[in-house]
Amino acid sequence: MAMPKPIKFTKNGVEYVSNVDRAQYTLKQLVHAANKDVGKYITKKTKEKTRKRTGRGRKNIQYWARKDGTLQVGFKPGGFYLGFDELGTNKRRKIANLSNTVHEGKNEIRKIQGVYIKSIEDKNKALGLIDEREEQG
Repeated sequence: MAMPKPIKFTKNGVEYVSNVDRAQYTLKQLVHAANKDVGKYITKKTKEKTRKRTGRGRKNIQYWARKDGTLQVGFKPGGFYLGFDELGTNKRRKIANLSNTVHEGKNEIRKIQGVYIKSIEDKNKALGLIDEREEQG
């Protein structure tokens, strides 16, 4: 979907211009773009922390940035056993690479999202940051 055009109408000789639709669209797309970058950051840092055992684990850490504004970072089905390391079991100790990465990277996540929120003021900058594809990586 392309950026909506401003709505113009005249009433009693006064021209009104409404950019509400454009602002809503821009905010939604900037949130999506910020989520993609945060997902890339968390996935990269978690892969660096994950200990190599069979070689499958690191490949199965992924993020899903959805158009509805949600971000999910987790393990694909091929790396299901990483969930046991993340949460721990009665036979394995808790390692929690994913949740520790998020807690340690809070400030970096805020910086990444701040770049996108700040760009709402400049239309051209915002358009340069927006990528409309739903992404998983």
